[in-house]
Amino acid sequence: MKIVKTIDEVRRQVKEWKSQGLSVGLVPTMGYLHEGHASLIDASHRDNDRTVVSDFVNPMQFGPTEDLESYPRDIERDAALVEEHGGDIIFNPEPSEMYHEGFSSFVDMDVLTKELCGLSRPVHFRGVCTVVSKLFNIVQPDRAYFGKKDAQQLAVIRHMVDDLNMDIEIIGCPIVREEDGLAKSSRNTYLNAEERKAALVLSQAINIGIGMVRNGENDCAAITDAMKRHISAEPLAKIDYVKIVDLATMQQIPVIDRPALCAIAVYIGSTRLIDNFFTEDI
Repeated sequence: MKIVKTIDEVRRQVKEWKSQGLSVGLVPTMGYLHEGHASLIDASHRDNDRTVVSDFVNPMQFGPTEDLESYPRDIERDAALVEEHGGDIIFNPEPSEMYHEGFSSFVDMDVLTKELCGLSRPVHFRGVCTVVSKLFNIVQPDRAYFGKKDAQQLAVIRHMVDDLNMDIEIIGCPIVREEDGLAKSSRNTYLNAEERKAALVLSQAINIGIGMVRNGENDCAAITDAMKRHISAEPLAKIDYVKIVDLATMQQIPVIDRPALCAIAVYIGSTRLIDNFFTEDI
């Protein structure tokens, strides 16, 4: 396993692999890897002959008041995890390698990016679509792997690939959780002990929603109201959103009568965390 810093290095290696008839998987990440990322690398290693893991904190998807500078980074730690789980290359470029001076081309999307995280993070998905498009062009993978925790991102990437006729299979992988239920996230490291305990309201609210759907409830307001009541009882929690949306369009729906996503975003102190469930998985 090796770490490469330049686009030319990645392209040379992938070209060599493909000349040998080998398949290539890509796991795009922003680094500070945890067991959730490891599950994506495991899936790619299982499905492909070679795996590239990108490790790049993408400045384009952070707003001016967000945590770009403080976002955790540890390439040595990441390298050990990637090697342990069968990755072959880490692509760890500098921002100047990905966005040269005078860079002015972007990939943007309408509709799917206007709800949920797109409301409170208006520049986020343009940054995601642009960097992922660049990674797809650089690596030319057969398959790319994304976690279902970032459900809106997964839907956006799938839609982009379809719209732009990219010849890449997008694989969504299940949420990986801590033993107490909290969804794995690099931002969990921001939480102090009291906040870490309070953060359990997210997974608890998700379980409330899942239970209601399993018991036959399909009224979205009834489900989300119950989830909001539980979250609001935690003094350290501030709700950004609790919504149920059409899985294909990310638009809110009144009743669950089609494949749907229940997604939540909650501030625990100053840390914004997300969680969700897909009705098709219940």
